[in-house]
Amino acid sequence: MRRFWRGALLPGVFLLLWEFATRWGWLQYESLSWPSAIARAGWTALLDGSILLATWQTCQAALLGLVIGAVVGVFTGAILGLWTPVARTAGPTFDALRAIPSIAWMPVALLVYGWGLSMEAAVVAYATTWPILVATAAAVRGVETRLLEVADVLEMRFRERLFKIVLPAAFGRINVGLRIALGVALVVAVTVEIAVNPRGLGYALVLAQQSLRADLMYAQILWLAMIGFLLNALMRTVDGPQSAPGGRRA
Repeated sequence: MRRFWRGALLPGVFLLLWEFATRWGWLQYESLSWPSAIARAGWTALLDGSILLATWQTCQAALLGLVIGAVVGVFTGAILGLWTPVARTAGPTFDALRAIPSIAWMPVALLVYGWGLSMEAAVVAYATTWPILVATAAAVRGVETRLLEVADVLEMRFRERLFKIVLPAAFGRINVGLRIALGVALVVAVTVEIAVNPRGLGYALVLAQQSLRADLMYAQILWLAMIGFLLNALMRTVDGPQSAPGGRRA
């Protein structure tokens, strides 16, 4: 509890100064509002369910895109990690694609899917594929050589080798990419909604700004901060065991 109150001291002082500075006319209410008004606006949005609906829409697109990105990233990264010739051949192409910002694909996704969940999930999937792919490829290359020799002795097929030996041994390191991708998914989903997609928390922020509801806009930003904090806490609890160090054959 002492640690909690120490951590809350600085934000509490900041909120008090903000409240009094706005009420006394030192800051413009139209652009900054004040903490008590922000709290009321957030509570009203919770009671009428608008912020919960927007949260569901954003999380729906973020999680769907993350699942697609995880499947593509893990499978492709495992292939690149297991087969060095394939990695050398496809590496330059993947490096070029990875350099393209995910937001640059929004016009293409909009042209293909139109507005809605599919378009947003596609952009999120593209953004989340790369950290998972890179982490998986590095993790698979670090799997113990003896484990791969066992798979050779047992004459395992690629699918058996992947799901019974490689992925379980590399999961701890793959999970690092998944943790990074989870944060990226939320950021990209909100960005897409702010830019082009009329749904979710990003679009709600745009509507609040256009209607000059600074209190509601800041309440939604704080709500996003809470979601990010909870996701970060979730990622820490789901952290898997790190795979043992060791090289693998070329």
